[in-house]
Amino acid sequence: MARVLVVMKILPEDINIDLDELKEKIRKALPEGYEIARHDIEPIAFGLKALRLYIIMPEETEGGTEPLEKLVNGVEGVSQAEVEIVHRMTE
Repeated sequence: MARVLVVMKILPEDINIDLDELKEKIRKALPEGYEIARHDIEPIAFGLKALRLYIIMPEETEGGTEPLEKLVNGVEGVSQAEVEIVHRMTE
């Protein structure tokens, strides 16, 4: 089964939220077959930083990336999460 790499940009609810802890909350909420391959922290403005996650998921997931977006948006501490890029990975 092929897999896809999804790049998500996640904005925290508050500038005081620890982004490493937020990443761990998201990792624990991911379903089986999903994994965080990498993460970056991007400064936005006035102390606000965004968390960029590189998530590997199964390609043949019903609904595409929409269930992943809903799941991440439902994690405590997440203000907004959106998919920026989706790449199909070769085996």
